[in-house]
Amino acid sequence: MELVRSSHMPYCIQRLKDGRYIVLNRHYKPLGETTREWVTYETHPTACALQITAKQAAQISWDGRESLDRIYLYNDGCIPTESETHMKAYLARLAVLMHLKIKPSH
Repeated sequence: MELVRSSHMPYCIQRLKDGRYIVLNRHYKPLGETTREWVTYETHPTACALQITAKQAAQISWDGRESLDRIYLYNDGCIPTESETHMKAYLARLAVLMHLKIKPSH
């Protein structure tokens, strides 16, 4: 059985070629997707134009990286459901993510 964390909680944020982002689950599918089928990120309705800086990326990233291409909120060494410490750290990163702004689409 799959955990809710694996499909419904953010694992990483992927920047697309056009500069928009999509938030992905542990299976690299958009949040809530449980399919094993291929998903085209660029045409998925949840892709959006996040306003994110390198400093914010570092605050969201499990290892403090400033990369804007793919931002991982956790990895296999700090899975949020494995300890209270990991969960607190993940929730702190989610708090930063929740305050990001989305640019309006035209």
